[in-house]
Amino acid sequence: MGLQVLCASILALLLGLAALLAGYRLFLLLLPIWGFFAGFFIGATVITLLLGDGFLMTVTGWVVGFILGLIFAILSYLFYFIGVAIVAGSIGYALGAGLIYAIIPDANLIAFVVGLISAIIVAGITLVLNLQKWVIIAITALGGSTAILTSILLFFGRIELTDLGTNPVQPVIQDSWFWFIFWVLLAAIGIAAQAATTQAYVLEAPDSGRAW
Repeated sequence: MGLQVLCASILALLLGLAALLAGYRLFLLLLPIWGFFAGFFIGATVITLLLGDGFLMTVTGWVVGFILGLIFAILSYLFYFIGVAIVAGSIGYALGAGLIYAIIPDANLIAFVVGLISAIIVAGITLVLNLQKWVIIAITALGGSTAILTSILLFFGRIELTDLGTNPVQPVIQDSWFWFIFWVLLAAIGIAAQAATTQAYVLEAPDSGRAW
């Protein structure tokens, strides 16, 4: 196992546990982090589509992903509702792109476009209908579950680091009832735990509009 894979596995596990069990309470803290990874993924994916190389297989992909990640992180830090939109949009992207990959595994461009459209729709619905609390709980629980499963699969060599640009967890849970049940149970535990511990806790946007 390479050092990069080990570091990625540990990072995914720690972030996954935090998001799964305390995503709503830690949401303001997690916003810039989530924003960074969302921006990094989009930047790296765009370079992959443009250059035709594997995900994160070029220095350009890393650099562009890092720069866009910083931009998204700063926006999430400065503007609460942009952060909420980014988080909601990320799950929308995952749903849209995942659906396309399930139908046409190699349709990277179509998956990217559909993912972006889904991201905009989910982010818009979340803000317009004021569903932030339950969307945040559901998203962080699902995201935490996915991150933990990704960590496990990376650690045991079931997926590669370069697979992270194509939602590698989805085919695994589609092909294995064990991993699917594991993923769903983790997410359910996270939702139940967050709902129980935040009954009297309401996250409010800072008056200044900033996340912190």
